[in-house]
Amino acid sequence: MRESGMTQARSMGPVAAAVQRAGGSVSRLFRRAELPLRLIEHPDCLIPLRDQLKLVEYASREIADAALPARLSTEGGVEHLGAFGQYVCGAPRLGEAITRCNAYMSSMLQSGTRLSLVRVGRDVRWSYWLTDGAEIGRQKNEILALGYMLDLLRRYAGHSPTVRGELPGPPVAALSSIQDQFGCELVRSEIAALVFPAQYLEYPQRARVAPAGLRQAPQAPRAARVARVAPGNLPDPCDLVAQIECLVALGLLERRPTQAWVCRRLRIPGRSMQRSLARAATSFQQIRERVLSAQATQLLRCGDLSITQIALDLGYSDPAHFTRAFIQWFGESPRTWRSQAKRSTNVRVT
Repeated sequence: MRESGMTQARSMGPVAAAVQRAGGSVSRLFRRAELPLRLIEHPDCLIPLRDQLKLVEYASREIADAALPARLSTEGGVEHLGAFGQYVCGAPRLGEAITRCNAYMSSMLQSGTRLSLVRVGRDVRWSYWLTDGAEIGRQKNEILALGYMLDLLRRYAGHSPTVRGELPGPPVAALSSIQDQFGCELVRSEIAALVFPAQYLEYPQRARVAPAGLRQAPQAPRAARVARVAPGNLPDPCDLVAQIECLVALGLLERRPTQAWVCRRLRIPGRSMQRSLARAATSFQQIRERVLSAQATQLLRCGDLSITQIALDLGYSDPAHFTRAFIQWFGESPRTWRSQAKRSTNVRVT
């Protein structure tokens, strides 16, 4: 199986809002990228990295704005990348923040990508590249990444640092607009990177002040911005079972995902998937049941959804079918399970 990266939906920034502001069709955009529209409401949901690349590429085309990825990342900012962004922004100095980025991005935010920092004379080169073989949207993704990297740099070095951006691929459309958004020169290179003085690595974090003309995103609460723990939640790019679990969870945002749909997203034949899962002592049906049961208990704990609505959200046409499936999983009805979960919660609170 070829390496297939995954990423949190939030990594592409506020793309739906940007498309809507520009008069584009958000629903058409998500249909073209073959992603459920409800993904907008679930920024922590994991999606295939190549789907994120396609969505940003198609969004740029939808509103005829080649500089869109630069705006998405610089306006959104690193701290809005969930737990990963909060952990990185809690570093006392730039060097440690970059170390955290390089060490934890593939386990916390986006697999199928790599970051590295090397010294070049008095400068350092902070590089980003894709190990996933995705082609559509590749350069747009690199622009997006450079924007997040610039945002982090400016949190420590200020908004007018000496920095040069490097970008691979064909001649960049809307280069001047992207440079204006970034506030730095962007030159051709083999790998996407930022080059800046090594002394910046010792700079402490500054108060967040937006430069003239750049919309400032709201700051996260102080407690979140100083996160110290670096959890990991992304599957290994070569773990087929974990990849399928993520895709089943994604598919449930729109409809009950089939094996054929998952195979197409992973770009592997159905028989190959069946053989691989058999070697792992499982099956697609068993994986889907595990995801469904986990989603069911999560939705039941929320408490504000009816059993009927939960059944529909999980792809059951009849709540009775959901109830029968739930009894098979847990030996009791969803209503009884929810009541017991509430009592357990109340006991812990008191």
